[in-house]
Amino acid sequence: MMVMTAKVNFKKVLLILGAAAAAIIGLILLLGGSGDEAQTTSAAPISSNDARVKFLTDFGWEVTNSPIESSQVRIPDTSTEVFDRYNQLQKSQGYDLSSYAGKNAMRYVYQVNNYPGATDPVYATVLVHKNKVIGGDITDTSAGGRISGFKMTAGSTPAATAPTQVPETTAGG
Repeated sequence: MMVMTAKVNFKKVLLILGAAAAAIIGLILLLGGSGDEAQTTSAAPISSNDARVKFLTDFGWEVTNSPIESSQVRIPDTSTEVFDRYNQLQKSQGYDLSSYAGKNAMRYVYQVNNYPGATDPVYATVLVHKNKVIGGDITDTSAGGRISGFKMTAGSTPAATAPTQVPETTAGG
């Protein structure tokens, strides 16, 4: 029978374990901070009207103090072209409604009072599930209006826009 022995330096073992622990903590801190933008945008619970108004004003929007409409909506179970287009807008601002498929959410609609160049009403919609913003948009209801994300660009025009309707085609002659 053969017996092997090794002389272990206790200080080296502690040094190696300490370096490994520091590397693990560094990875946790590094990877833990790379969450979804929507998580960082709406980290605080949105459980009251004041919190929803503050959420919108943090993006630069001046809105009515109370929603003009609030209703419960169901996020579709199955994807459609309309849902996919709307969800693309949500993804562009760090949200993803597909993870809420089949679930109910509250929809709060506020009138926007400072939309640049608005001649017709403009509305901010905030979708909330379990006191957390999961999506929403700014909708210009004018004839050529658009649906855009919450963020206003430096030039005071809404960012991440998507058409509100399919472009009309004209019969040529």
